[in-house]
Amino acid sequence: MSVRPDMAKTWLQVQVSAKRLEAEGVAGFTLTAPDGNALPAFTPGAHVDVEIDGGLIRQYSLCNPPHETHSYEIAVLLEPASRGGSRAMHQRIREGDLLRISAPKNLFALHPGKHQSLLFAGGIGITPILCMAGHLARSGDHFELHYCARSKGRAAFADQIRLSDFAAQTHFHFDDGNEEQRLQVSAVLQNADADAHVYVCGPAGFIDHVLGTALNLGWPVERLHREFFAAEVAATSTGGAFEVQIARTGKTIMVPPDQSIVAALSENGIDVPVSCEQGICGTCLTRVLEGEPDHRDSFLTTSEQERNDQMLLCCSRAKSARLVLDL
Repeated sequence: MSVRPDMAKTWLQVQVSAKRLEAEGVAGFTLTAPDGNALPAFTPGAHVDVEIDGGLIRQYSLCNPPHETHSYEIAVLLEPASRGGSRAMHQRIREGDLLRISAPKNLFALHPGKHQSLLFAGGIGITPILCMAGHLARSGDHFELHYCARSKGRAAFADQIRLSDFAAQTHFHFDDGNEEQRLQVSAVLQNADADAHVYVCGPAGFIDHVLGTALNLGWPVERLHREFFAAEVAATSTGGAFEVQIARTGKTIMVPPDQSIVAALSENGIDVPVSCEQGICGTCLTRVLEGEPDHRDSFLTTSEQERNDQMLLCCSRAKSARLVLDL
């Protein structure tokens, strides 16, 4: 079965024109078009899929301001438990190498309108937040940036931020610093404008803390925006086997306890586009026509999951004995 047209991906070839150390364990890359032409435009919060080592695909947020059209800047944290992507980017990708990337996609866009924006970044979660801050400063909008890192040495782009035109709006919070400089999320939120929006990116625990505090203070969900740079992947061995039926052909495929839906479909010649394989990017989002999914993603909102009319096939499973998928 061919890939659905609406999920087809446009690939671009770019060259690594620069590689540098942004912080301890963080490599920065400048990507440009080999012919020197402008790259497709993007908006704050956007990311690109990067193909690494012939098939491995990972998502990296664009760090530079959107008005810079001749390059994309990304930064990659070397993960101790890397599944191959970050290790390859750090150890094998060199200046001058050619890479395939997707056109920019934005699942973490700034809310339109004039209002205060509260930007919270945890560790490598600074990457989309940095782009947002640059755009907001250039537009003259009201915002604050709170950047949390383990230490000054692990804070990527710290020197760049200190020299930026939004340095005065930025607050650094380091785990190894004194108590006075620690992030007090509740105080920040309580002092915010009545119509402010929150944008948070970082580890799941950091995001949960910021958004949980906001919800406890009565913030409406529609003013809370988050993006994960990594997710805890639920074990596929729980929940038992189940069947998926392909609506367009009627073919039924058994998904065993130790295999994802995507892998089971692939073994049967049905290719579903995937990128992160962690349930955070939405690439494999598929409509569910019958059955009850067991949602294990970090992409859909709680209300979207409760509708049970769509699911991410890379990580989610089934509560019912059968799922009928719109494939």
